[in-house]
Amino acid sequence: MVDLLHKSITDSILKVYYEVYNELGSGFLEKVYQNAMYFELIARGYKVEAQKQIKVYFKQQLVGEYVADLLVENKVINLRLANYL
Repeated sequence: MVDLLHKSITDSILKVYYEVYNELGSGFLEKVYQNAMYFELIARGYKVEAQKQIKVYFKQQLVGEYVADLLVENKVINLRLANYL
């Protein structure tokens, strides 16, 4: 078993992911799943931001920007990675 960083919030997010997927099924664009997760996580009382732009630093130098699919309690969620679960 893998030790997950931020296990309690990760477990909750994964439960929402599977609930959304089981209800909607497969075949929709990523944005549909993102929207469903966004609304469900908010309904469960989480602080959620969608398409949050984040500055990326390497050795204290700004090297680019990243757009997170969802930010839940200031933690990044990349829905493309969820496709591998």
